[in-house]
Amino acid sequence: MSQDKAAVFRSPVSQNIVWHSHALDRKQRETVNGHSALVIWFTGLSGSGKSTLAGALEQALFSQGIKTYLLDGDNLRHGLCSDLGFSDTDRQENIRRVGEVSKLMVDAGLVVLTAFISPNRTERQKIRELMEVGQFIEVHVDTPLEICEARDPKGLYKKARAGELSNFTGIDAVYEAPEYPDIYLNGSQPVETSVEKLLLALKSYGIQPA
Repeated sequence: MSQDKAAVFRSPVSQNIVWHSHALDRKQRETVNGHSALVIWFTGLSGSGKSTLAGALEQALFSQGIKTYLLDGDNLRHGLCSDLGFSDTDRQENIRRVGEVSKLMVDAGLVVLTAFISPNRTERQKIRELMEVGQFIEVHVDTPLEICEARDPKGLYKKARAGELSNFTGIDAVYEAPEYPDIYLNGSQPVETSVEKLLLALKSYGIQPA
């Protein structure tokens, strides 16, 4: 691992801190909620449909009594990550923060859905390693670049092609697709079809309607 990537998941700077255990733990919260807690991590190119699918899945889970929370890339950059740009280092820090927030939400007993390009396999693997086995579900929304570019919901591909936006994933920055995603989705399929596939797959992870 490069020095920059290693720094993304660094140890605390201060040595004068200790981890405090609490009376309530995740297992107790899962029992009350009636389902397992985990992270459903959507990854794919800009315009692949990550946010749309994550939102549709959250609605479906919520309607079934599942306790959820959706973390969206753009939304977090309005607050928690508003100090970060889009350099390699800043993007790595962005994903590190999301991973730590996701871990806290899992401890709170929630099903956390995230929608981030998260282009590097190493960083996604590091987030998986933050969790217990079975708590991190990597969902690859595999949509051809030409379809993503045709959709271009934010006009970012147009800017990248015009040279107005640099370091843009899929154009002049690499996207490392998952080699073995936990769930594979064809981003060209209807949203309803993908949500049905997700709901079926999640049953094996202890996500059942109330």
